[in-house]
Amino acid sequence: MSEQLIIVVSREFGSGGHLIAENLAKRFELPLYDKNILREIAVEKEVSVENLEKYDEIPKRPLFSRRVNGYSNSPEENIANMQFEYLKRKAEEGESFVVVGRCAESVLTDYSCMIPIFILGDMECKITRTMEVDHLSRKEAEARILRQDRKRKEYHNYYCTGKWGDSRNYDITINSSRLGIEKTTDILEKYIREKMVSEQ
Repeated sequence: MSEQLIIVVSREFGSGGHLIAENLAKRFELPLYDKNILREIAVEKEVSVENLEKYDEIPKRPLFSRRVNGYSNSPEENIANMQFEYLKRKAEEGESFVVVGRCAESVLTDYSCMIPIFILGDMECKITRTMEVDHLSRKEAEARILRQDRKRKEYHNYYCTGKWGDSRNYDITINSSRLGIEKTTDILEKYIREKMVSEQ
């Protein structure tokens, strides 16, 4: 791909947003960045990836955090910032990629080649999907959706000026429950290709 392209996929839990991001990465033949960023950071920093994953996309806990000489003692904040710097470095190097979450629509806002997308879904569909994928009861699935989305919202809104899920922060917001994963991917692929052509 000659022109740089960065596709950012934010999503509600259970909406199939991660699978849609995987589909887009395959269709555009791009690397996908999600929690695998932590594996590369772990190699760079020579630390255990398991230690980093414990704090991935988790809101900072203000009561247990403080700054000394500009440095935070919050592992959540430090790991978030390491991922933000990783994405900025990849973008600065001219790499094209798909990224899931990680406040990327805010972190990479200066890149005109960045296309931010938000995937949502009907609660009933999200519950059914979470029950199937994670082998949970209905009650467990609903509780997990609410818990994960609350964490994502708190994490995003701590680091970003725009609010999580606010349609004004994305090129396109789409409900994957309406047409399903494949057709939602089709619509997004068409939009991205049209936008790429219009900006040439």
